[in-house]
Amino acid sequence: MRQFATITVIGCDKTGVIARVTNFLFEQGANIEALEEAVTRGQFSMVLQASWKEGKLKTATLRKGLASLAGELGMEIKLRLTDPSAPQRAAVMVTREDACPKALLEEFKKGKLKKAEPVVVIGNRPDLEPLARKFKLPFVHVPWNDRARAEKRVLVELEKHAVDFVVLARFMKILSPDFVWRYKNKIINIHPSLLPSFPGPQAYRQAYEHGVKIVGVTAHFVSMHLDEGPIIAQDSFTIQPGWSLKQIVAEGQKREAKTLVKAVRLYLTKRLDVHWGVVKQV
Repeated sequence: MRQFATITVIGCDKTGVIARVTNFLFEQGANIEALEEAVTRGQFSMVLQASWKEGKLKTATLRKGLASLAGELGMEIKLRLTDPSAPQRAAVMVTREDACPKALLEEFKKGKLKKAEPVVVIGNRPDLEPLARKFKLPFVHVPWNDRARAEKRVLVELEKHAVDFVVLARFMKILSPDFVWRYKNKIINIHPSLLPSFPGPQAYRQAYEHGVKIVGVTAHFVSMHLDEGPIIAQDSFTIQPGWSLKQIVAEGQKREAKTLVKAVRLYLTKRLDVHWGVVKQV
């Protein structure tokens, strides 16, 4: 048996960060399982997966050493212990539309999304608190008047609930690159369009106004660019002659819920690999 951890490093780009972190982990007896790093507009980000032989992981020493290293580098370094055999802990983020979160939580309740469990519902509005209570889940209302402040609070809640992945169940706010990187390829969103067409919050209206004949929905991993993340699953339907915008939205919402659930199920099979921005089943 091995013990696992995820280390996230974020801060201003500088020379030697990767070497400093990996050398420290080597000194702690860690094996590097995976490492991803990127620099965007001078911001350095790295997510590293490490493992130890059973009994070799000294958590207190590791935390103290990483905290000291973070101070020396002037960067944020977070440690999250993980257990591949334990159920994945999910946070569901919502606004006020209930079709997607309701369908998702029903599937969890029925045991159809195996190897995972919802642990918290977070909303930028209080509208869906009764839904969270119905499924006996804590609801956290985080107003989004100040995005930076709101995201910091959400990150605290995710850490508090030891969240492994996040589902945006028609969460109608844009997350910053700083937030997204911390859960790279672990935030699943549902968008009312066959991406890459019609990004943004008014996709159904745009499709209606452009007179398109086939409309769809897309479940994708959230990236640092609006509605451009790697696609996990899609569905579509043909617009019938004379349909109103309201009818298009109603049909689309049915597909949204179904496709979001499908995407989460695929994610939980652990058979998805993101390679050069494309999701592949392995």
